[in-house]
Amino acid sequence: MAFYETEVNGLPLIKSSLIPMAHGFTSRRGGVSGGVYSSLNLRENCDDARENVAENYRRVAAALDFDLHKLVFTRQVHENTVRYATPEDSRELFTPIDYSCDGLYTDIPGLPMVCFAADCVPVLFCDPAENTAAAVHCGWRSTVQDILGVTVGKMVSLGSKPENIRAAIGPAIGACCFEVGEDVAEGMRFWLGDAAEEFLRKREGKAGKYLADLRSADKYRLVSLGLREENIDISPECTMCAPDKFWSHRVTQGVRGNQAAFIVI
Repeated sequence: MAFYETEVNGLPLIKSSLIPMAHGFTSRRGGVSGGVYSSLNLRENCDDARENVAENYRRVAAALDFDLHKLVFTRQVHENTVRYATPEDSRELFTPIDYSCDGLYTDIPGLPMVCFAADCVPVLFCDPAENTAAAVHCGWRSTVQDILGVTVGKMVSLGSKPENIRAAIGPAIGACCFEVGEDVAEGMRFWLGDAAEEFLRKREGKAGKYLADLRSADKYRLVSLGLREENIDISPECTMCAPDKFWSHRVTQGVRGNQAAFIVI
């Protein structure tokens, strides 16, 4: 199984052959926004024109064949809350979200769930046997608070078995670029114990600095939760290495749009 790129109705999308449900990871490409938000910006709370953002979402909805008015959004705060998505959570663009969460899960068909990223790790889950799915934003803070464990537990509460759950770990900052300090290293050690050292490489000549392989650490944790290795797909792309293709928070120093990951049962 592997990630691959495709174009649907003129919109470039990144997908995983592991996920049979309608899904996609977006890049910067295929939208109408300009300037620093060029071109498929999906970030609402920025200086991009609303009509551009709305058109970008319309293009994603058309490509993935979902109802734009039924979207359920994360409101990401770098914690480990994973919310059960219901029709009551659907919202129109540019309207308030009255909850905070870094992940969504559901067993209700027709509810497109979305999480955002611009270096952090987006993960899409599905269980074709029980028709459950999840979309999760794994920043390092939510990761070391074990948001993956919370997500798998939520899906199990809907009847899924870990060995049937599939996970696609999307484009994110890679081990080549993710320089971190002792705070992140200690968080990973708290999360994974001694196994964390496998995913931390000390930087020569930089005391207290490491290169962290967060996506491989995510895979390790998912296997420990009972997912089969063959049911876990990892994108090889680094957002910081490809700022022309993806938004990178580090490259842009925060002046950026968002790419996103979508899934709908």
